[in-house]
Amino acid sequence: MTGLEETGTHDDQEVVRLLDADGSFAPTPAAEPYRAIVDALSDAELEQFYRDMVSIRAFDRQATNLQRQGQLALWPPSWGQEAAQVGSVRAARAQDHLFPSYREHVVARVRGVDPLHILRLMRGLTHGGWDPFDPANGNTHLYTLVLGAHTLHATGLAMGLVFDGKCGTGDPERDEAVIVYYGDGASSQGDVHEAMVYAASFNAPEVFFLQNNQWAISVPVSTQSRSPLYRRSAGYGIPSIRVDGNDVLASYAVSKVALDEARAGGGPRAVEAMTYRMGAHTTSDDPTKYRTSDEEQSWVARDPILRMRAFLESRGASQAFFDDADAEGQALADDIRVRTTDSATTLEPALIFDNVYSEPHPRVDEQRQWLAAYEASFEEGAS
Repeated sequence: MTGLEETGTHDDQEVVRLLDADGSFAPTPAAEPYRAIVDALSDAELEQFYRDMVSIRAFDRQATNLQRQGQLALWPPSWGQEAAQVGSVRAARAQDHLFPSYREHVVARVRGVDPLHILRLMRGLTHGGWDPFDPANGNTHLYTLVLGAHTLHATGLAMGLVFDGKCGTGDPERDEAVIVYYGDGASSQGDVHEAMVYAASFNAPEVFFLQNNQWAISVPVSTQSRSPLYRRSAGYGIPSIRVDGNDVLASYAVSKVALDEARAGGGPRAVEAMTYRMGAHTTSDDPTKYRTSDEEQSWVARDPILRMRAFLESRGASQAFFDDADAEGQALADDIRVRTTDSATTLEPALIFDNVYSEPHPRVDEQRQWLAAYEASFEEGAS
């Protein structure tokens, strides 16, 4: 048994859900405190959630196709996890800092990162992807393929906000918070637990956003943990909550409260978003080796986009709106295909030494000189 079926069997905290799988608005008892937040959303904001999810799924499919055609070295699909990501990123304020892992494509896009930077990273044309200090990228820090390592970076920055007096001042327009994304597999990494220890000890304004997509490559979450994952963060004294990650409204409401409380000086918070990775772990993975079709189909019935579409239809959204959202997603996919195939540049080996340290370092200078001499030796041999 995986996923939301676990709730109510060995879990003592009911999941926060506002939308049922069929799109009907039916808050669970645990969701009632968040209802007013969703009621305050305008039609335009609700429709933007849907547009975000549709566009990133179209982008994701195009990126998968590009990898299959040899244009990318690797691709980590986000299919199925759109609601968890869209809801949480739309809850963040402009001054907040976001630390994605490597599957949060819509998080980066919503914050202003050009999706081409993500594909250039997966194509081996950049060592970072984008400049996290460029205001155009909305305080979006770089992807991290080393599982869990970025939670330490996020906690360090959040601790810095405490030291610099940038949280808990009572000014919500200026106070800052951090949200860090990671998966169920990463939740078993020591770095994640160390990050939680420091975040709790220093009352850091940080939200640990765990996307439990049920599988750490081929290892099911039931093997990783004998109890729900949100209890891990709770064990460090961090207020933790479980949410239906395929419900974009629940993800938004829970994330907004968590970020607001962290920003106001309440310390770290943790969210476990129960979702499902519909595709492969990456394009080098074959999920048919370890997952059943019945399991996958049970999650198809809870598709986050179809769920939100049904909800919007019940509110009177027109077919013209849905057609426009589909067209917007297709335009993004077409644009990224053209720009990816047109960006066939090379990466100079010496660039690996850039940005290792913020200041010049003699050891890095020594290594740079060694590489230059090594490459020159081939030229001498050829002559």
